[in-house]
Amino acid sequence: MKNFTEELGITGHLTIIKRERSGEEEILLDDSNIIVSGMGTGLSYLFTASGSDQILDYQIQKFQLGVSGPPAGGVVSSINQLSGALSSVAEYGTGTNNQIFVGEQLVGAGVVPNSVFAEIPTSKMTRINDSSVRYTLVVDEETANDLQRSGNDAAINEIGMFMKNPTGNAQDRPILVCYRTFSDIVKTNDFSLIFRWTINF
Repeated sequence: MKNFTEELGITGHLTIIKRERSGEEEILLDDSNIIVSGMGTGLSYLFTASGSDQILDYQIQKFQLGVSGPPAGGVVSSINQLSGALSSVAEYGTGTNNQIFVGEQLVGAGVVPNSVFAEIPTSKMTRINDSSVRYTLVVDEETANDLQRSGNDAAINEIGMFMKNPTGNAQDRPILVCYRTFSDIVKTNDFSLIFRWTINF
């Protein structure tokens, strides 16, 4: 049986580019992503007028990086959080150009407090045509470098984008709407990563 987002025909595609300080670029991934059940949940709030009355709250406007993908149960549409999301402003990097948001995350029927997100500026959202939007997520040279888990080096290997605040909570309460794992990337200040994520509605 198709889920709600499949019935609506929502799909996504992600390209990951490694950009050296010299400007040289390498494509690390160019493939489809998973539209997860949170997209259907968020849109159901919109279509039934049971959530926020602000249309911008339904915008995909935040992202997370993680170091524990793929999930133990495999990559399926029911995923509602990253396996090992970066958990502090320090992990994203105090010198990062990304604006960081710390708050609650919608996960299933509950919330996870003190979740950390990077904001997607409106300047990095591009309408491709009537039914496609491209999000350019820039993980600059100063972001997510030299990550550690349990005293060991940790590699970035998962990413997710989030709808801003579909329930209309007083403070943004994002929900995961699309997700992708990829091969380990040990991030250093020698390069930036560019995630070009296109969602087709």
